[in-house]
Amino acid sequence: MSAFYDLKANKINGDEISMEDFKGKTVLVVNTASKCGFTPQYDGLEKLYKDNKDKGFVILGFPCDQFGHQEPGNEEEIENFCKLNFGVTFPLFKKIDVNGDETHEVYRYLKESLPGLIGKDIKWNFTKFLIDPEGNPVKRFASTVKPEKLEAHIKPFLNGEKKNAK
Repeated sequence: MSAFYDLKANKINGDEISMEDFKGKTVLVVNTASKCGFTPQYDGLEKLYKDNKDKGFVILGFPCDQFGHQEPGNEEEIENFCKLNFGVTFPLFKKIDVNGDETHEVYRYLKESLPGLIGKDIKWNFTKFLIDPEGNPVKRFASTVKPEKLEAHIKPFLNGEKKNAK
């Protein structure tokens, strides 16, 4: 299996980007949905991003429609929804699968690296993965963990600090 920085994904506008572009940053990868009970987490995620982006932090949002058809829109609709309703400025990617045969390579890698309590599969929208500045997945958070609760886990990695936040 390849390292995080060897992976690629398509931004919501279709442009391919390498995860290597985030080398040296603390990364939070989140599978998102616009019509989910957890959708209000976009507010907390955006605040977390704005408060920490200048300290080497980035959030990567991956829309997914595998849970209750809660992300039915196309990329333009998703992007507009996120910007208009939550002011999202962190990078969003094309809609992907996080489970099954068509699992995107980023999620295949993250699930292998950090299986959940009851298996590798993603259980619902807004599951979060924290990756340290060297590209090592360090912690997986359930959908129910609100963005405000992530600050303590992220802080040790900001500004190039290399402490273990597990």
